[in-house]
This record gives sequence, structure tokens and C-alpha cells, in this order.
Amino acid sequence: MISADEIREHMEVLAQDGAHVGTVDHMDGESRIKLTKNDSPDGQHHYIPLDWVDHVDQHVHLAKNADEVRKDWSSMN
Repeated sequence: MISADEIREHMEVLAQDGAHVGTVDHMDGESRIKLTKNDSPDGQHHYIPLDWVDHVDQHVHLAKNADEVRKDWSSMN
């Protein structure tokens, strides 16, 4: 299980297929990662659940491919 403490601001978030899907803005509580809006295709903040994280090294690696991530992430409205 990945700990929220492993996630740091400005870490690159990579999908399972190696595609860049965002940059960490900060942890939103203990269970969601908020992505920066500057790095978003629609200029909005997006949230991904910590459960999607496969592992963390210098990047946050997700267990979903980029298309799945973009289809399933939540947006700040």
C-alpha cells in the first residue's frame, strides 16, 4: 500500500503505459492526489485516487494507462 507521505509536490505522474498525465500539486487529504492545472489539457485541476498508484520513486507511477486515467479522473468544478 502506498502512503500519502511518499507523494511530494511537483512530482511527475506517469500512467502505466509511460505517458505523462500530470504533475502533483499536493495531496488532498490522505486519499487523493490533486494535479496542477497548468499541466492539464483543459486547464483544470484533476484528482486521482491514491489507490491508482502502483509505486513511487522519483515519479508517481499509476496502475492505469493514460486513456483510463483521463476518462476516470475527477475534476474540480
